[in-house]
Amino acid sequence: MKWLAGALVLVLLLLQYRLWLSDNGIASVWQMKAAVVSQQQQNEGLEERNRQLAAEVRDLKQGYSALEERARNDLGMIASNETFYQVVPARPGADRAAATVTQNRTH
Repeated sequence: MKWLAGALVLVLLLLQYRLWLSDNGIASVWQMKAAVVSQQQQNEGLEERNRQLAAEVRDLKQGYSALEERARNDLGMIASNETFYQVVPARPGADRAAATVTQNRTH
């Protein structure tokens, strides 16, 4: 009877080993679940990107306003009846140089 109990304990230990430590055990299942979650997050990001691209394609196909906006922003184009004004930021120290020129002209 003792040998039967010993054999059952041995079988139980072997099954526990396979369950927890083998390549197809619980650790592998946890890794797979983490990989699935990661892949789902990546898929959601890509689906959002696809929705944005589809909306942009739809806008470009439907009218010229989106196309005109794209030409203005990306290519710097202006319409024939518009005037282009370019605002240049002041250089550091430009105020001092202008004041010096003004003082020299007044003397």
